[in-house]
Amino acid sequence: MLKKYIFTPFILGITLLFSCSSDNNDYIEKPQDEQTSPVVFDIDNVPYQNLSDYHFFEGDISNLQPVYGVLPYNLINPLFSDYAKKQRFVWMPKNTSATYISDGDILDFPEGTVLIKNFYYTNVLPNDTKKIIETRLMIKKPTEWVFANYVWNNDQNEAYLDLDGSFEDFQWNDESGNLNTVNYRVPSGAECHTCHKYGEVSIPIGPKPRNLNTSYNYSDGVKNQIQKWREFGYLNDISSEDVNAMPSWKDTNVSLGLRARAYLDINCAHCHSEQAHCAYRPVRFDFESSENPTNQGVCIEPDTDLGVGLTHIVTPGNPSRSVMHYRISATDESVRMPLLGRTLVHQEGVTLIENWIASLNTNCN
Repeated sequence: MLKKYIFTPFILGITLLFSCSSDNNDYIEKPQDEQTSPVVFDIDNVPYQNLSDYHFFEGDISNLQPVYGVLPYNLINPLFSDYAKKQRFVWMPKNTSATYISDGDILDFPEGTVLIKNFYYTNVLPNDTKKIIETRLMIKKPTEWVFANYVWNNDQNEAYLDLDGSFEDFQWNDESGNLNTVNYRVPSGAECHTCHKYGEVSIPIGPKPRNLNTSYNYSDGVKNQIQKWREFGYLNDISSEDVNAMPSWKDTNVSLGLRARAYLDINCAHCHSEQAHCAYRPVRFDFESSENPTNQGVCIEPDTDLGVGLTHIVTPGNPSRSVMHYRISATDESVRMPLLGRTLVHQEGVTLIENWIASLNTNCN
């Protein structure tokens, strides 16, 4: 018989919440055994039809202000998704916790875990307002992770379960005041599985210890996320000092080689790994494997002739003859990489990869 975790509101004299501003969220909490989460979760009946049915958020749901037990987190390197901003949270049933496997493996999350990722844009036209497009849940069932995508309505007061996939066309101004247009893709359940598959099952992508090992600005001060998860009871004994943090691909104090490997790890490795969707391709982009230049595609001839003079997956010193540079610069579905998850070119990522390839001096002959 499947386990059920059902939590009902528990009112305290002093409500402990956090307030969110942009991508940083303040959060005050006590250990799990000192307070009850108001999240409503029945593992036999999720996913629910409405996002509000879970009670993840306090008050106006569009504020994304989490209730007790819904812990915010960030990643050192997030996946590029057409310049969408993201707010991430994790919730676990009371008295359960995740277990460390290795720096580069997804944490072993307990049954009933919910990973919550909200995709939104600011300065959306015509009124320069914030617009939440979708909220994606990954729910750990007894034998598998399941997806639940919720599409927000125009009033921004509810999001509805939709695993069929859809598009939303709109414009927004970026931080520099530049006008941008996107035909944003909310993925179908099948598309989610394509990116998240490991063998025949689905797994999360981002929450690996090395990608979580960074500081977060909580209302009670800045603290390492791994330490915070431990203190709250969401992570078994592992210290942040024992985890090798992932370098940030944006950190110009880090070598181009490490930055490129970090970028490829989060944006490409979920497909180009063993038992993943593109396992048949002759590259492996996870951070551990990409220490070997061959796994990065350096001097490796492509298995498909794209007919545009590309000689290797990575042609040292020559981005214009590199399949990698060509594919990440493309928007045509027949050639772009990643195939799913983006429709726009990530200009900053392309520049990084271009500079890295240009810096290589290996002789392929």
